[in-house]
Amino acid sequence: MRDATIRRVLRAVGAMAVGLALAGGMPLAQARGPLPLESVALAELPSQARTTYRLIFQGGPFPYDKDGSVFGNRERLLPAYPRGYYREYTVKTPWARDRGARRIVCGGVPPNQPEACYYTSDHYNSFRKITP
Repeated sequence: MRDATIRRVLRAVGAMAVGLALAGGMPLAQARGPLPLESVALAELPSQARTTYRLIFQGGPFPYDKDGSVFGNRERLLPAYPRGYYREYTVKTPWARDRGARRIVCGGVPPNQPEACYYTSDHYNSFRKITP
């Protein structure tokens, strides 16, 4: 008797969840992976970003010690690749006392011939794919 009651309650809860989902109250499934990224033309980037981009393809020299270090993509906003695929580079910010929030993150091997590069002006909260 008790098992039958539990099954009825579980069925009712399941039916309510499906009803809410169909009515738009909650998603049936969440999307996996990053959302499609907007793109930005290289010419539209700040001059400091264009300079950093050129240095990436020249292999440096870079103004900051951390430039060229592995970017972990912990935010999962960029397409998924094994660790070590992405590298990050600082985009100088005028009047900043530190490295600032602007970065270019590139993916590919070797690092001076990346397959794709992304610009962030807000320290990894959003990215735009750079189109040359």
